Amino acid sequence: MANPKLMIWISARYDDAALKLLREGTNEYRVVLAAEAQDAAALLNEAEIIYGQPNSEVARQSSKLRWLHLDSAGYEKYDNEELGQALRAKGAVMTNSSGVYNEPCAQHVLAMMMGLARRLPSSLDLQRGDHSWPWLELRAESYLLGGQTALLLGFGAIAQRLAELLAPMGMNLIGVRRHPTGKESIRTVAEAEVEKYLPQADHVVSCLPATPGTRSFINAERLSLMKPGAIFYNIGRGSTVDQEALMSALNSNHLAAAYLDVTEPEPLPPDHPLWVTRNCLITPHTAGGHIGEKERLARHFLENLRRFNAGEKLLDQIV
Repeated sequence: MANPKLMIWISARYDDAALKLLREGTNEYRVVLAAEAQDAAALLNEAEIIYGQPNSEVARQSSKLRWLHLDSAGYEKYDNEELGQALRAKGAVMTNSSGVYNEPCAQHVLAMMMGLARRLPSSLDLQRGDHSWPWLELRAESYLLGGQTALLLGFGAIAQRLAELLAPMGMNLIGVRRHPTGKESIRTVAEAEVEKYLPQADHVVSCLPATPGTRSFINAERLSLMKPGAIFYNIGRGSTVDQEALMSALNSNHLAAAYLDVTEPEPLPPDHPLWVTRNCLITPHTAGGHIGEKERLARHFLENLRRFNAGEKLLDQIV
């Protein structure tokens, strides 16, 4: 049952349809919409529930905060021990919106993986280029995903959904995470063992977040360990890849291709060499985007609000 005394401070910006959902779902609470309230900043310290992307220092110092919900899957600026300790000390929790973005991001990688297998980018280049018809070569280069190995770095919500989509292809799937639980849906190994498994993979998919420990996680040494002709995909964060080393691995033909939805910096400057690196395909951080995204974010928050009031386990809890 709703507690009308609870204050919910919302900084997330929504379209009309999503805003209507939020208003209807929170009409029994004291709600502050940061985009509309003149005293929004002052009221932030009074909120028991914060939804959006608040200043992490405010969240750390707030004495009334009971639940912080992020309107994103990424949470790097909140991933620090000081905030975690502060939240735990006051009995507060933090959740994100991974459940909104796992499906589109997983489908995005699947689309690129299948497109490369069937040589679709090459055919598009021909259509936009000289209109030639090398059908025998393209047929001979096309391959099936069945029997190939995909190594999924960062086996969180996105990689887990990707594994579900890839399973019917008959692929050999291996997850990598810092501390495997033994309850994962596929074989999952510890991050410390990644060098052992890189040479086995036909596809290496990075879903790694941006943390001090993941900066340049994919470096020259690890790229050199990848199987010749392997393909690298990144839908995590650009900072996790040494881009100079990646360009070298592509230009030397060690890797067959790379697909990047994230880069460093973003936006990627028009004259950046990644744009013209051999077999490097880039999308401008669109993997998580989809029609109805804002409404799904609102529904995700409202479902967690229901769970919060009912004392049930929250979706996508981080702390």
